[in-house]
Amino acid sequence: MAQTRRAEAWWEGDLPTGHGEVTAATTRVFHSLPVTWKARTEEAGGVTSPEELLATAHAACFSMASSNNLAKAGFPPEKMDVSVEVTADRREAGWTVISSHVTVRGKVPGIDEAKFQQAVAAAKDGCPISRALKGNVELSVDATLER
Repeated sequence: MAQTRRAEAWWEGDLPTGHGEVTAATTRVFHSLPVTWKARTEEAGGVTSPEELLATAHAACFSMASSNNLAKAGFPPEKMDVSVEVTADRREAGWTVISSHVTVRGKVPGIDEAKFQQAVAAAKDGCPISRALKGNVELSVDATLER
């Protein structure tokens, strides 16, 4: 069954000096997070951005997908630490998300390096957020199996 999630945002003012807020409207687990253009193109200064929220979504998705792949292979992980860096830069068309780099550290009892890398690589292709970005954003993954 299809699932729909909803977010809300408002904005006041022009792009360079205006400000706004975003809310996870479906769950309300976060609400009224401030957003500004400066937080997107300069230092964040305690204010979030769509790019940070994209990185958050990709990290959550990737951690679930890689954990699922490992468990299906018979190696449920003790822990998967995933961080994602989303990079945006000015291009001819304007500011554009150009890459999403995933760093994974996994503690997975009994698995060898090759099987670990295979499961993580499959998450790069299978995570729904990765699939949404594929073809539009450069995706890269560095995975480390911790002993």
